[in-house]
Amino acid sequence: MPASPFWPPPSPAAATPEAAADQTVTTCGNSGLQAGLLTRLCAEVTGNAVRFYGRVSLAGPPSPGSPTPAAKELFTTLSAEVVGAGAPPLTQYKPVVFTTETLEVRGPASTVPCGTTVRGTFGVASFPWAPQPVVHEVILTC
Repeated sequence: MPASPFWPPPSPAAATPEAAADQTVTTCGNSGLQAGLLTRLCAEVTGNAVRFYGRVSLAGPPSPGSPTPAAKELFTTLSAEVVGAGAPPLTQYKPVVFTTETLEVRGPASTVPCGTTVRGTFGVASFPWAPQPVVHEVILTC
């Protein structure tokens, strides 16, 4: 079986303990292709608050002389859950229109206890493509 850039999964990112309680630390997971576009999930951690946001951009530059890509309607899903808590993830569904500029889909901020691992998932679908969600985990070290 050929090696995969997605296996083994990356270990959770941790906000550094040297960061001040009011300083925001941003980390991002691996990129993925969804609906023919490049996607990535990032997390902003400030103290014991975490906010995930997904980024959507072109997978590469257009060929020289080619027409500008048409706008594309996307259906995004952004969720966050505390790992091991047994509670269902908080999920946000949002339709967006992608042109050629990088697009961010931001989720709500959540406050969790220090030492908690939080997993975010970002999926993008556009007919006829189903989502292939990207995942990113962070540990709140406070």
